[in-house]
Amino acid sequence: MRENDKDIGSRVKELREISEISTKEIAIELNIDEKEYIAYEFGEKNIPASILYEIAQKFNVDMGLLLTGEETRMHIFSVTRKGEGASVERRSQYEYENLAEKFIHKKGEPFLVTVDPDDVEKPSNNTHPGQEFNYLLEGSLKIFINNNEIILHKGDSIFFDSSYKHSMKALNNEKAKFLAIIL
Repeated sequence: MRENDKDIGSRVKELREISEISTKEIAIELNIDEKEYIAYEFGEKNIPASILYEIAQKFNVDMGLLLTGEETRMHIFSVTRKGEGASVERRSQYEYENLAEKFIHKKGEPFLVTVDPDDVEKPSNNTHPGQEFNYLLEGSLKIFINNNEIILHKGDSIFFDSSYKHSMKALNNEKAKFLAIIL
């Protein structure tokens, strides 16, 4: 468990308590098990980027506040230097780096996502409200969306309704890296 996970979890817990919402109520809204949600609050489990995004939307706060504990202030521009974006783990094979955690009132959340290759035939699905744009920077990626399988190569992109079940898998036993924008 990373110390950052505990910090993010405690900020989420504080927002939930201030809003006078029970763990059961928010777990139902997020469509997850209450025990899993509680593990997020205690930092025992990494909060997936999609769940963290939903929590930020629910409490009407910027995701950057949840990630860093600092109020977002940048409103003209925000620069994120290579490798310095706030890290969010989603699953062991996915690494998310938030690329605009300091910009206030964003219309979307940009991430640099790295997917490690593994032996799993089809990764577990994910859903979240809104839409998502992915642009492949390195490698090849198989994307599973609502019973469809799409293969992307470097330079390819996809825009989709993220309320449908979706997951990604790196191909050719190589890492895949892509820019993801969640709207």
